[in-house]
Amino acid sequence: MRAFRIAYDGTGYHGFQRQPDVPTVEDAIFDALRELGILSADVPKPSGYAAAGRTDAGVSALAQTVAFECPDWLTPRALDAELPADVGAWASADAPADFHATHDASRREYTYHLYAPSADRRSTDGEATGSDDSPTGGPLSATIDDDRFRAALEALSGRRDFHNLTPDERGTVRSPTLEASREGEYLIVTVTADGFARELVRRLVSLARSVGTGEEPVGKVARTLSAEPLPGHEGVAPAAPEPLVLTDVEYPDLEFVADERGAERVRTVFGELEVERTTGARVAGCLREGVPR
Repeated sequence: MRAFRIAYDGTGYHGFQRQPDVPTVEDAIFDALRELGILSADVPKPSGYAAAGRTDAGVSALAQTVAFECPDWLTPRALDAELPADVGAWASADAPADFHATHDASRREYTYHLYAPSADRRSTDGEATGSDDSPTGGPLSATIDDDRFRAALEALSGRRDFHNLTPDERGTVRSPTLEASREGEYLIVTVTADGFARELVRRLVSLARSVGTGEEPVGKVARTLSAEPLPGHEGVAPAAPEPLVLTDVEYPDLEFVADERGAERVRTVFGELEVERTTGARVAGCLREGVPR
């Protein structure tokens, strides 16, 4: 049994788990294994196969982990050779025969890159700016009070029943830890737990953001965590998936070793993607600034 670390840009996929008639990351992995002769066309998945988590459509990963029985020659580099450019295997670990990538994970970490201009930011003439003077005036441009935002994260940390923040009907009691650090106009939100219900991370971020912007009172957190179901008009919609990354999955008994060439290929591909998207952002900024006020 061998476990592989997989990084991927999720924006072009309908999530990680296989689905009929739409591209998924899992399909890309299985297609690569078939090209390598490890998985037969009539076999749905490799023997012993399991994955660390099922990321939603649009969500990316740095440390998604898959494990299955395979020949000794299958290294991350070999697997990487048949994967598409936006999916890369970069490390591996030998695992015991009874290893299960889902159940044996002791901790998972997600990171959300939340665009969140601070409420106390200053304009060039020294006057405070707010959401009403933002370029678009839309919800993504609203300024955030960092203290209110962090207070919401603290209130959402610990063992709680999150039945109002997931479509799941079972497994809603979880024990996440939520923290945030500011990097310019972004709040980098890290959420860790041994496991997560569906859409929970994105709804946690969405709820904390609504409190931070003042759209909702701080009491909305306690209301959401209460035993009573939220009526539809009070429901918390999930935040956008694209800023979310599965950044770490811990296995106490595994030691992952990076494949030098596989890791370099992943760094190169995503470095090029970073330049492409940064350039696209500059073009959008040029168009915005070019329109007369």
